[in-house]
Amino acid sequence: MGITAGLIGWFVLVEVASGILQGYYVPLFSDIVEHLGIRDADVNWFEAAQLLLSSLVVPVLAKLGDMYGHKRILLIAAVLTAGASWWLAFAGSFWTFLLAWALQGFYAVWLPLEIALIFERGRRQNRGVSTTRRAAGLLVVGLQVGAIAGALAAGRIFAATGGDLTLTLIVPAIAVSLVAVVIWLAVPESEPTPDRSLDTGGFVILALGLLLVTSALTFLRLNGTDFVVVWLLLALGVGAFAWFVRYELGQDDPAIDIRVLRRPEMWPVQATAFLIGISLLGAQGPLSTYAGTDTSLGYGLGLDATGRSNVIGVYLVSLIVGAVLFAVTSRRAPPRAILIVAAGLVGVGYALFVPFHQELWQVLLNLSIAGLGSGALVGAMPAAAAAAAPRGQTGVASALTNTTKTVGGTFASALFGVVLAVGAGTLASETAASLGGYQLVWAVCAAGGFLAAALLFVVPKVAFADDAPAPADAAAGESQII
Repeated sequence: MGITAGLIGWFVLVEVASGILQGYYVPLFSDIVEHLGIRDADVNWFEAAQLLLSSLVVPVLAKLGDMYGHKRILLIAAVLTAGASWWLAFAGSFWTFLLAWALQGFYAVWLPLEIALIFERGRRQNRGVSTTRRAAGLLVVGLQVGAIAGALAAGRIFAATGGDLTLTLIVPAIAVSLVAVVIWLAVPESEPTPDRSLDTGGFVILALGLLLVTSALTFLRLNGTDFVVVWLLLALGVGAFAWFVRYELGQDDPAIDIRVLRRPEMWPVQATAFLIGISLLGAQGPLSTYAGTDTSLGYGLGLDATGRSNVIGVYLVSLIVGAVLFAVTSRRAPPRAILIVAAGLVGVGYALFVPFHQELWQVLLNLSIAGLGSGALVGAMPAAAAAAAPRGQTGVASALTNTTKTVGGTFASALFGVVLAVGAGTLASETAASLGGYQLVWAVCAAGGFLAAALLFVVPKVAFADDAPAPADAAAGESQII
C-alpha cells in the first residue's frame, strides 16, 4: 500500500495545481480585459474555447493512456498545459490569449488519468476499487484547496507586483511546470494494454458530434432560441452521435465501447455526470448574478464583489467537506448508496432555493447541502466508471465522465442564459433577470440531482466492489495478519 499511498500524495499536489489553474484567473478577468483591450462579454469565449477543446481531446488522450501507459500521456498533457500557461503570461492580443487559454484545457485529462493509474496499481493487490474511491475524495480536496488558494492569491500577487499582469500570470505557469517535473520523476507507469489500436474514425465522428452540439449551445447562449443555426447545428450533432454509435458497434477496438457503456453499472454513472454537470458547471453564473441583484427588486442579496466571493468560497468549502466525507465513508458504506445519497443532496439543496432564497443564511445553507453532494460526486463518478470498466478501458471510462459533465454544464449554461434573459428589464432594473427565471434555474438543477439519484438505483447493489482475492492471495493476507 505504501507505493499507492505515495502515488496518491503526488497526485494531490497535481490536483492542487489543477485547482490553481481553475481559480487563479477569475479574479483577474477585469484586468485581463483591460490588458487585451476587449469587452467584458468577450471573456465568455475563453470558457467556450477551453470547454470545447477539453471535450474533444480528453477521450482521445485517455484512450492513448490505456494503450501506451497513463503516466506517459499524463506527462504530455502536463507539459502542454505548462506551455500554454507560459504563453498566456506573454500573450498580448485577444486571439493569442484565446488560443493559449484553449490549449490550457489539456489539464482536464489529468484527473481521469490519475484515477486510472491509481486503479491499475491497486488492482494488482485486489483493492483497486476501494483504494480508488478513497483516493478520488482526496484528489478532489486537493483540487478545491488549489482553487481557493488560487482565487485568494491572484489579487494579492497582482497588487504586490504593482499591477504587472505578465508577472502575475507567470505564477500558475511555474506551478504547472513544477507539476510536470513531479510527474516525470515520481509517478510510476501503468502497464500498457498490448495489441490495441486507436479508432481514428470513431474519434473523428465523436469530435464532429461534440463540435456541432457545443457550437449549437454556444450560439443558443449568445443568440437565443430564435437563431435558426442553433437548431440546425443541434440536429446535425444528434445525427453525428447516432452515426457514432452505429459505427462503434461495428469496430473490434472502438474509441468508446458502446457495449460497455450500456452496462447497468456504467450508463447510470455517465448519466449522473451529465446531470450533475448542470448544477456544478452551469449554475455558478446565475448564483453569482443572483447574489449581486439589488434587493430593491424584492429578491436577490445585493452583495458586492467581496460578498459574492465569500458566497462562492462557502460553496467551495462544502465541496471539500463532501469530498472528505466520501473518502471516509467509502470504507464502510456501499458505494452505490453513497452515490445515491450524494445525488439526492444536490437535488435537496437546489430544491430548497425555490422557496428559501431571500436571506443570506438561506442561500448559504442551500449551497452547503448541494455542495456536500457535489463534492462527493466529483470524486465518485470517475472512480465508479473506472471500477465498472474492463481491463484496458479504465482511462477512457473515467475520462468520459468528464466529457459528459462538461456537455451537461455547457447545455445548462446555454439554457440558463436564455431563461434568465426572458423577463429581464421588465422590472426596476434593465439588466436583472426575473425571480421566476432564477426559480426555474434552481428547479432544473434540483430535478437533475433527483433524476440522477433515481437512475443510480438501476446500478446493481454489488457494483463498484473489490474483486475477491485469489485463494493464494487470501492465505498470504491471513499469514500477514497473524
